[in-house]
Amino acid sequence: MSAAIWVGSYLSRLFIVYQFFEGPDLILKTYINENNIDGILFSLLPAIAVHFISFVVMIITTILFYVTSKLSLRFNGWLFIILIAVLILLPFEIYLMLIDYKVMLALNSGTIDSAQIVAMLRDRITSLSSFSIVALLTYLSFYYFIVFQPLTKNDDPRL
Repeated sequence: MSAAIWVGSYLSRLFIVYQFFEGPDLILKTYINENNIDGILFSLLPAIAVHFISFVVMIITTILFYVTSKLSLRFNGWLFIILIAVLILLPFEIYLMLIDYKVMLALNSGTIDSAQIVAMLRDRITSLSSFSIVALLTYLSFYYFIVFQPLTKNDDPRL
């Protein structure tokens, strides 16, 4: 359930941030000006916070599920694929989450430096370019693995 919340918040945060910019040069859209940029950026804070918190919860619950479940990776290939994908993508996600953490700190500070926050958002988009989309598609594939549980082996030789 935490993964579902995280994927939803991941998708919503991506859509919200990409709506600020236009073109490959990531120029702010024309409706964003000095008068409204602080309010627009501050409205981004809940999306980033939900995304950040749900990511931490998802990682913790994934680890707890693996440790406490009696499922063997040897007989449950679907679980093995999910764990490997999470572990491979984890360093990249942590790097992006550090940028999100800096944005949250900047938005929660007393004065908002909009130029710095916009620069951090641009950096988050350009630093790993299309990683977010590939990661999102990977995480969406987890639903297939959880529901259909492919690559499950029985230890009963008659089956």
